[in-house]
Amino acid sequence: MRHPDDHPQPPSTSPGPPASPASGAFAPGAQTRDDRLLSALLTTAFVVLLAGALLRYVLKHGDSDRLPWILGLSVVLAVVQVAGQARPGSRRAGRVRLAVVVACWVVVVLLAPSFAWCAVPLIHTALRLLPTRSAVALVTALATLVVLAELRLADGFDPNHLLLPPVVAALATGVFVYLTREATRRQHLIDDLVRTRRELAATERREGTLAERQRLSREIHDSLAQGLSSQNMLLQAADRQWDTDPEAARTHLRTAASIAAHGLTEARRLVHDLAPADLAEGAGLAQALATLAARESRDGLTVRFHAEGPDTHLPDQVASALLRTAQGALANIREHSGARTAALTLTCLDDTVALDVADDGRGFPAPEPGGTRDPLGDPDPLRGHGLPAIRARLRQLGGTLAIESTPGEGAVLTATIPLTPATPPAP
Repeated sequence: MRHPDDHPQPPSTSPGPPASPASGAFAPGAQTRDDRLLSALLTTAFVVLLAGALLRYVLKHGDSDRLPWILGLSVVLAVVQVAGQARPGSRRAGRVRLAVVVACWVVVVLLAPSFAWCAVPLIHTALRLLPTRSAVALVTALATLVVLAELRLADGFDPNHLLLPPVVAALATGVFVYLTREATRRQHLIDDLVRTRRELAATERREGTLAERQRLSREIHDSLAQGLSSQNMLLQAADRQWDTDPEAARTHLRTAASIAAHGLTEARRLVHDLAPADLAEGAGLAQALATLAARESRDGLTVRFHAEGPDTHLPDQVASALLRTAQGALANIREHSGARTAALTLTCLDDTVALDVADDGRGFPAPEPGGTRDPLGDPDPLRGHGLPAIRARLRQLGGTLAIESTPGEGAVLTATIPLTPATPPAP
């Protein structure tokens, strides 16, 4: 089939790399549904025109000694064309089949001019398979042969027989080349837009990270660092006056203790600011997950939340880890699965808390035994980039991660953390 990159490319204003020749819309093995339908239509049209021409020849020249040759070549043409539709193969194989079909068709037309109009599907096939210059040369040759065949069939000179085939061939070629180049331009534009969005997102992440680091550095400098500096000076002064002026030394110590208490308050505030926002102000994990589900229910994805078991107050580290797990899993679902619905299920038992994240997306093939079912084993090749962080976070708390999926039936991620003290597995 014709590949867009076989045509001369228009000048591109983008710095992006050219599309790979194996990744175009007409590349074998990468056909879309429309490509397959068009190939089937061309094959059907060729076989129908071939059958009509053969029937006409049999009815008008059934006693001709050329009939066995024409019949045999017609069968070869039909078989090669249908086989090419059934098994497209590589581009090289497609060009070989086209050469065989064109050669047989030329012989048939020389024997029986009524087969000339079978060239119409061949013209489009040539445009899809060959580079532009080669395709134009072949189309010109086919149109010339059709003109000669029509003149042989005509009783007298008819200008339409001379003009119609070249005009039809020129229109087909011009329209195809224009549409192909336009599709290439649009693909370049789409590639530029996607690349720009990625660069913009990366820039925003870097700027956000830098801004947060600067904020934390200012907070630490203005609170903890200044307090530690004051404590150091007060303690040094107390040490110098401990023997000569005990009362002043005690005053310095009391002031240093007060500053230390204030610094501890500031440190706790900083730690609190770094915790997940949905868990701020004392909100429980269930409420935070419900808020997350409501916030993520957008753009065609509906997220539901359900809690089972008693409403247990979970340690801050456990609640934060499970909330981060839910956030990462929903991000993967939105980006990769194509799901319409997802469900968060929080199950609290006496000694364990579990979070299930299920979706109805496209899923993926089941891994080898011990793959994603291994809660803390080596990274699974089917995982996205967010799962290693989830596994590491759960591992720090002695937790496990399991993933189950079947192609076309969605996936279920289960994160489990024990509530009793446990020794985390060795790295």
